[in-house]
Amino acid sequence: MKLTKLMNRIVLPVLFVLYMLALFRIILFKYGSIDTDFLWDRLHKNLENPNPAYSMHRMLYGNFIPFKTISVTVLTPSTHGVINLVGNILAFMPYGIFIVLMSKSKMISLISVFIQSLGLSLLLECLEVFFSIGNFDVDDLILNSVGGLLGYGIFRLYGKYVRIKRL
Repeated sequence: MKLTKLMNRIVLPVLFVLYMLALFRIILFKYGSIDTDFLWDRLHKNLENPNPAYSMHRMLYGNFIPFKTISVTVLTPSTHGVINLVGNILAFMPYGIFIVLMSKSKMISLISVFIQSLGLSLLLECLEVFFSIGNFDVDDLILNSVGGLLGYGIFRLYGKYVRIKRL
């Protein structure tokens, strides 16, 4: 089996799964341990006795104003704010690269990368709220999507640079 086929069939999917596990752990558990008993308990309570008042209460703490958190961080930077800002972008840059590498045609569009990055980010934000392990923040959606787009752009630019250099 050729090295390229081995990479595309085995190594790349394994790396993608490892990346996704790390991404879910970082975003959902903020570098803490994964407590499956806690998640199972939350899931059980939410499915057995859904409480719309509790969900609405959790949503009240969220940020639904675009660029609110980002502008606060830029205007009054703190270590936590800057790490959150840069971390959200950096965490999704590999996702933009993986989307291209794992697509069949390798001709995936910028819009497609944006939609997929936004979708994954939205899923993670909703899981944070559902499991009561974080608050919804529309700025996280923006930053994560930008990270996916930057990863895509860097990968595309690198590909063009390598092609030019080979000529």
